[in-house]
Amino acid sequence: MKRTLLSAVIALSALVIAGPAPATSKVSRVTVYGTVGPGATIILKNKAGKRITTLKAGLYSFRINDRSKKDDFHLTGPTVNLHTPVKQTQAASWALTMKKGTYRYYSDSHPKTLKGSFKVT
Repeated sequence: MKRTLLSAVIALSALVIAGPAPATSKVSRVTVYGTVGPGATIILKNKAGKRITTLKAGLYSFRINDRSKKDDFHLTGPTVNLHTPVKQTQAASWALTMKKGTYRYYSDSHPKTLKGSFKVT
């Protein structure tokens, strides 16, 4: 009985000394913006409007604005292969965990001329 009581006191003391567990922080995502169209344009930008050439590995929100009825926005890379439909305009949102590697975005209708890429480090 004394041994059980002593074990409980020691365990409680450890909790008091350690303090409460830290609250889990809300995971924040960086948002990047992709646009295809109107006309023969495709780009991936940050919030400031600067073209993205590198990102750090992690969680991102991709907001895609497909403004072309002739092209789509197709993103490929390690574990990613997503696209908007060809022949219709659409807004899309993708929550993606970006892993190290090279990613490419392009139009399936014009893959040699409407294209871009970036690296995740």
